[in-house]
Amino acid sequence: MSDKKILMLVGDYAEDYETMVPFQFLLALGYQVDAVCPDKKAGDTVATAIHDFEGDQTYSEKRGHNFAINYDFAAVNTEDYVGLLIPGGRAPEYLRLNDRVLEIVKEFDSAKKPIAAVCHGAQLLATANVLTDKKCSAYPACAPDVRLAGGEYADIEVTEAVTDGHLVTAPAWPAHPVWLAQFAKVLGAKIEI
Repeated sequence: MSDKKILMLVGDYAEDYETMVPFQFLLALGYQVDAVCPDKKAGDTVATAIHDFEGDQTYSEKRGHNFAINYDFAAVNTEDYVGLLIPGGRAPEYLRLNDRVLEIVKEFDSAKKPIAAVCHGAQLLATANVLTDKKCSAYPACAPDVRLAGGEYADIEVTEAVTDGHLVTAPAWPAHPVWLAQFAKVLGAKIEI
């Protein structure tokens, strides 16, 4: 196992900011980030979506960028990684239907390795049944998923995050500074300037 490898689970219509920003942040900290998607190999891409908060009852959605997958999903061995990152967007809704994706989440949780999930990423955590007695934030529409999975939904500001043991969660991309700082802390990362 490398002490500098993070696995990122993505899929089509993962939220653009929640994919790109953490990926680049972790690279800047010196981590190797393997971005994977079921049925995709290194060099393939997924479409992202840009979600924004424009005063409507829920977020708006626009087509984002193409995000390059840089590792083969079929080759993932969770023992090779120190942490797992789950972006939000619409991708988790579909990723949670893949048995291997759920096994991956369960393997990280069983090993108590750091897991960071944002927005709809909680749908993967809930479906993998790793939220029992855990405090978890998510996009508010995912609160029922968290509660039905036995978790405590953390109803926090969109700019905040919550850490419960090895689990770091946030409601949406406006929480990036706090969410990513908490994830870095749980990973044991140090920033020196």
